[in-house]
Amino acid sequence: MKKELQQEPKVILYYKFVPVSDPNITMRWQRELCERLNLKGRIIISPHGINGTLGGGIENLREYKREMNRSVLLKGIMYKWSDGNGEEFPKLSVKVRDELVAFKASDELVVTEMGVENGGVHLKPEQIHKLIQERGDEVIFFDGRNAYEAQVGKFKNAIIPAVETTPDFLKELEDPKYDAIKKRPIITYCTGGIRCEILSVLMKNRGFKEVYQIDGGIVKYGEKYGDDGFWEGNLYIFDGRMNHTFSAKAKDIGKCVHCSNKTSRFINCADVSCNKLSLVCEACDSKTYCEKHQPVLEKK
Repeated sequence: MKKELQQEPKVILYYKFVPVSDPNITMRWQRELCERLNLKGRIIISPHGINGTLGGGIENLREYKREMNRSVLLKGIMYKWSDGNGEEFPKLSVKVRDELVAFKASDELVVTEMGVENGGVHLKPEQIHKLIQERGDEVIFFDGRNAYEAQVGKFKNAIIPAVETTPDFLKELEDPKYDAIKKRPIITYCTGGIRCEILSVLMKNRGFKEVYQIDGGIVKYGEKYGDDGFWEGNLYIFDGRMNHTFSAKAKDIGKCVHCSNKTSRFINCADVSCNKLSLVCEACDSKTYCEKHQPVLEKK
């Protein structure tokens, strides 16, 4: 196993939709490669492609990228880089799944060597600004994440769907409340872009006429504009860091469940039967339970 030699810790986020004929062979190759480079994190492989978030030393991650680019199947991936601390992931997990993202809609997804068919039009961050400049208030941002992620960060005036889990989108998109916006330009967004690849297909299949997605997701938009564009707040991320800011100008838009002070600090409820993610500010640090279980605890 390759040792870390005072390497700067980094985290990469990536995905690629491409037909994978034998996901199990790809899984074994990925596991061996990551173990050799001492990388930790999560990788999912399906017949539709690969989705990964990995942490490790910068040189080892660069070698990982070089190895991926030597693969005919997985070359040319866009990697999103961020600073790490070496403690983001407790272990390495490489698994085969039916779907890269659990929408439970694999029958609606068609993937070729060119990627996802019938998805939204990819827009670079600067193209998003151009579209808004041209179309103004007609443009709608549509959050492609679970609702709790939007508590700490979102695009200004975005629609936040009432979903607790990703499969909830299937029912949510069929709600008549969206009929009035189906002819308007919709910009879907999510952390790194992968959820919108699928969400945009589901939306088009349900009558949304003009659907876009941010190329590279919120991460790439934030790299380009920081907190000087249409994004506001913190970005929730699925590792030990919990959230990410793009600049010193980042604001806390979330509210503590105990005192309503502004915060972006998520904790897991200490009740093992709950384990719900709740926003708890530093001042309420001793309250380690969610808004439901903390009052019960205090009454005892």
